[in-house]
Amino acid sequence: MTGFKPQHFLWEAKDGVAQVRLNRPDRKNPLTFESYAELRDTFRALAYADDVDVVVFLPNGGNFSSGGDVHEIIGPLTRMDMKGLLAFTRMTGDFVKAMLQCGKPIISAVDGVAVGAGAIITMASDIRMATPEAKTGFLFTRVGLAGCDMGACAMLPRIIGQGRAAELLYTGRTMSAAEGERWGYYNRLVPAETLEAEALSLAAQIAAGPTFAHGITKTQLAQEWSMGLEQAIEAEAQAQAICMQTGDFRRAYEAFVAKVRPVFAGD
Repeated sequence: MTGFKPQHFLWEAKDGVAQVRLNRPDRKNPLTFESYAELRDTFRALAYADDVDVVVFLPNGGNFSSGGDVHEIIGPLTRMDMKGLLAFTRMTGDFVKAMLQCGKPIISAVDGVAVGAGAIITMASDIRMATPEAKTGFLFTRVGLAGCDMGACAMLPRIIGQGRAAELLYTGRTMSAAEGERWGYYNRLVPAETLEAEALSLAAQIAAGPTFAHGITKTQLAQEWSMGLEQAIEAEAQAQAICMQTGDFRRAYEAFVAKVRPVFAGD
C-alpha cells in the first residue's frame, strides 16, 4: 500500500500500522456512496499488502462516525429502484466482508458517536476501545429499516448476547460506553486524551508479533462461527501445523533457548 492516497478518508501507514479516519468532522464523519466503495476496495487490497500488519480506525474531531449521510445516501435511496437498492446494500455488506477477510487485525478506537454504519465498523473490528463519553447505536429502525444491516443480526449477538443485541436492534437506542464495556463489546474504556495513543500502542504490540500467524487467527475467528466443534478443532490443527512451518515459530524457539526476546518477521 506504499504511496496509497485515498480520496474519501484519511490514511497514514507507518511501521506496519495503518491509521484510518473518516474525514468530515463538521458532520461527525458520515459515510457516502464514494467512501463506502473506497473503504471496501481498500480492505480488499489489504489482503495482499505485505507492508500493513494492523489497521486502526480512529475518531476525527471528537467523533467516530455518524453513519450513512442523510442527504447524500438516505435521500437518494428513497428514489432508487430495487436493482439499485440491492446493489447498494450488497456493496455495504461487501465492505464488512472485506474487513473480515483482509487478514489484518483491526482495532476501532471510538470517541463521540459511532452510530449506524459507524457502529457496524466497530462491530466488524477485532478489538474495540472507547472513551467513557462514546455512544454506539445501531439506528436502522429509526429510519424505518430492519436491524439486520451489514451483518448486525449475525455478529452483534455473538459479541454481546442475543437479548442485548435484540434490544439494541429493535429500539435503535444508543449503547453507553459503560454498557459496552460491561457487555464485552468494548475491550476497555480509556480517557479521551489517551485513546489514540493506547490504540496505536496496542497496534504496535500486535504488529511486532508473528503477523503471518495473526492472519491465520483472524481467518479462524471468522470461519469457525459456522463450524461444528469437531470441524473447528480439525481446522485449528491444520492451521497450527501451517504456522509451525514458519520462520517465526523457529525464531521463537531459538529465542527461548537463548533466553532472549524473539524478533518476529512475519514469515
